[in-house]
Amino acid sequence: MSAAIKSHLIDLLTQSLARVASQYPASIIALERPKQAAHGDWACNVAMQLARELKRNPRELAQALIEGLPASSWLAKAEIAGPGFINLRLQPAAKLDAVQEVLAANAHFGRGEAGRGRSIVVEFVSANPTGPLHVGHGRQAALGDAVSALLELQGWKVTREFYYNDAGVQIDNLALSVQARAREQRGETAAFPESGYHGAYIREIAANFLAGGGDAGDIASVRRFAVAALRREQDEDLKAFGVKFDNYYLESSLYTDGKVDAAVSALTASGKTYELDGALWLRTTDYGDDKDRVMRKSDGSHTYFVPDVAYHVTKWQRGFAHALNIQGSDHHGTVARVRAGLQAVSSVSGAGIPRDYPHYVLHKMVTVMKGGEEVKISKRAGSYVTVRDLIDEVGRDAVRFFLVSRKADTEFVFDIDLAKSQTEDNPVYYVQYAHARICSVLAQWGGDPRTLATASLAPLALPRELSLAQRLGEFPETLAEAARDFAPHMVAFYLRELAGEFHSYYNAERVLVVGEEIKLARLALILAVRQVLQNGLALLGVSAPEKM
Repeated sequence: MSAAIKSHLIDLLTQSLARVASQYPASIIALERPKQAAHGDWACNVAMQLARELKRNPRELAQALIEGLPASSWLAKAEIAGPGFINLRLQPAAKLDAVQEVLAANAHFGRGEAGRGRSIVVEFVSANPTGPLHVGHGRQAALGDAVSALLELQGWKVTREFYYNDAGVQIDNLALSVQARAREQRGETAAFPESGYHGAYIREIAANFLAGGGDAGDIASVRRFAVAALRREQDEDLKAFGVKFDNYYLESSLYTDGKVDAAVSALTASGKTYELDGALWLRTTDYGDDKDRVMRKSDGSHTYFVPDVAYHVTKWQRGFAHALNIQGSDHHGTVARVRAGLQAVSSVSGAGIPRDYPHYVLHKMVTVMKGGEEVKISKRAGSYVTVRDLIDEVGRDAVRFFLVSRKADTEFVFDIDLAKSQTEDNPVYYVQYAHARICSVLAQWGGDPRTLATASLAPLALPRELSLAQRLGEFPETLAEAARDFAPHMVAFYLRELAGEFHSYYNAERVLVVGEEIKLARLALILAVRQVLQNGLALLGVSAPEKM
């Protein structure tokens, strides 16, 4: 139901509550959708909430509230149900109001203002430049881009950021791996590092390095070449996936700019550090962590959470009072220690960083299936399936839709055969086909769709028509809730439900009927459905084809 209708109903109940029990605030009034359509369009349990305090029978109180409702052209009936629920039934005109809202707002339908222009940095993917992007990175990319789009639609000023882990042991291992393959290709005997990278892409990088005149004996130049090559490849994969970033932040810059040293100094000054077994520890347990964490190992090197703390300090210093990290569930242990480190730094600097800064969305990994069997390796990467493998196999649209179609914290099985199928079991095909069907009907009609914004909707009276219109009205609230919970899967669910209702309507009723009034009304309805499908698919980074 549209926000306007819901607000109107709450206003009616508020006025009645003021008459029956004026000492209670309007904020206690909440509406929910009944589980069964036969119970009405909306239900309110305020009578049951207040019955004990007012020492009144809940059904009797519900009746008094119903009798106190002001007259409304949008409310058809209010009745008592069960122990004291107030069920509200709407006039058809109220349900159809959403169609006019959609056709008036078009691409802007669903936008909100909860963000109020505030800034937020959304960090996602942030892959080590040590190999091609794997399917887990793909899930992060799809989630991060969709969450960012949701936040933007709610009035947030979003910065999409990629944090490059271009420093540390993994980069050393990358450089040594490429160096070893380069020496092999020159006919030399070379020991391969124990923790090296074995994919075919390492041989490709080594060959390109030598072809460009590189000296395999210069490990620094090998390192620079390998990191640059993999950064380019990751950028190309993200471009193919339709994901763009506003900013790239290099981990190496934290060291060259003195940010890591500054973070260590602040952590030490906080009084929360101590020496043990030659290592420097931080009392993260003082901030809710399950155990204290090593900051600096006995060999003098920093553990990885120290640059993480330094990096997040920069987010705060750059003016991002709100930050969201989208990472794999294997990063679960970093949440408490990063927040603890930020609290320790904040205690010294007086920055006022909130205890829950940054927010996190942790996603489970993806299992890829084909022909009923799990696919575990890539021809290039060797040990895992890459994002490019999936895009090449089933197309960008299917990959993006599938990877946001479940809650982030649930395991996901990516079925390649399902993603390539043209059946209603394939959710992206089912939704896109609904859009293409509407385009076909509008093309057969041959009129100007813009004229439908003024068409009378009065002829629309069938249950399927009213239900479809009512579903359209739920779109803005769905987007608002999905943005609030960082949950783009809610949009995917909504689109599947909307497409399902449209297909049912299309199969049951003719749109291009003889009667002009009813024809134009039905065309206006399906045009609104097409618009909402477009808006929802665009938010997920999925195309809305006109033909299929």
